[in-house]
Amino acid sequence: MAVSDHKAAAFTITGSRLEAAGEAARVDHMVLWLGLLSMLYNGILAFINHNIMPLSMTHVAASEGLILASAIIYILHKGIYETDLPAFLFLLFTLVVTLYVSVLNRVPFVDHFRNVLIIFCFSGLGGWSNEKTMKLAFRWASLVVLIFLIFEIVSVPFYVSIVHPSDYFANTRGLLPLSYNTTGLFQNALGFPERFSFGIIDHRSSSIFLEQVSLANFCGVIAIYLISMWERISRWDRLLFITTAVLILVTNDTRTMLIFCFACIVGYFVFPKIPRNFNLALMPLIVAAGFLVYTMKPNATGDNFTGRINLTMKKIMELDPLAVLGLSVDRVAEFADSGYVYLIYAATIFGVIALWLFVCLFPAGRTAAQRRCAHSLSLFIFLNMMIGGTAVFSMKIAGLLWFVVGYMRFHDSPRIRQGRAADVES
Repeated sequence: MAVSDHKAAAFTITGSRLEAAGEAARVDHMVLWLGLLSMLYNGILAFINHNIMPLSMTHVAASEGLILASAIIYILHKGIYETDLPAFLFLLFTLVVTLYVSVLNRVPFVDHFRNVLIIFCFSGLGGWSNEKTMKLAFRWASLVVLIFLIFEIVSVPFYVSIVHPSDYFANTRGLLPLSYNTTGLFQNALGFPERFSFGIIDHRSSSIFLEQVSLANFCGVIAIYLISMWERISRWDRLLFITTAVLILVTNDTRTMLIFCFACIVGYFVFPKIPRNFNLALMPLIVAAGFLVYTMKPNATGDNFTGRINLTMKKIMELDPLAVLGLSVDRVAEFADSGYVYLIYAATIFGVIALWLFVCLFPAGRTAAQRRCAHSLSLFIFLNMMIGGTAVFSMKIAGLLWFVVGYMRFHDSPRIRQGRAADVES
């Protein structure tokens, strides 16, 4: 009887392993398409707007809402496990802060909750993704970005004939083109003569993202994916991602992502040696470095590295004391170019602290690859918030960014529910 029990147990274990191997070999099409749509939906809507029918902000919001709703349904169907609690509690805390801010200001304000909902949804999708699905999502995303980037470089009129960014932002955001913008491009992509540039093209490239900031940040997402998955992806994938990243860097004129990509190259060797919890010191160090730059060059202005840092530091030092407690949300639009200040006005100081802790502590740090992912994520988020606004929280960027973070958190260990290991599809 005991022998039979052992044989049955062995058969069950073998069957479970074969089933898990089969699941890992399958593509989860729901996860794949939600990951891709997170960065493609604006491009798809722009094509419809220019070639089929005019769209409005309602269509954009409905599309984003449909993607998020689908992700939530998928995650709830899978179930919330013990190891999912940090993301769930972060979302719940943000909901409480959102209600608090909305009640105090007597106006519904859900911007920050939307940002955190995106983090929750795509870190959850990444956590349930298997390796094959993850690789396909990034391969196809990078390929689409590369193709549209080549279109834009070779022929702006052809690129505009497909997506016409200027019309799209006019119809869906109310951003009417300036009189001198006859290109059909988003006007902020035109740049100006004094701006840092490699001189490859006469504007800042946008590709499928339609505007230059998201394309620059997508280069950062590629860098995070590369140093996290380098040992697990093929040479052809490496070539695709490196080619896409380099072409973005030389046409987008992004100083921040150029610095970040070099940091990731060094970080590939250095990050595994640094404990994950060091990330807790990174945001204070970046803010302290910003204060040092401001002290040394208090009069620096303009669209350059020191000028953008000074802008953020000045706004931090001019903070309305009531804003720290969430009582000045009506001024939040003034700080779209200063991430730290925007977050304080939108989410109170408590929301900023919660985000800081989540970014630093949510990623796993058991393996070298996981530590590379964790450290590059913190550097990407906290550096961007010093010299930019809220672009890293938009679905176009945050979707795939948190997709890979969620995957790296779970790819080598199962979820735990009620003290038992869950079947994992990766």
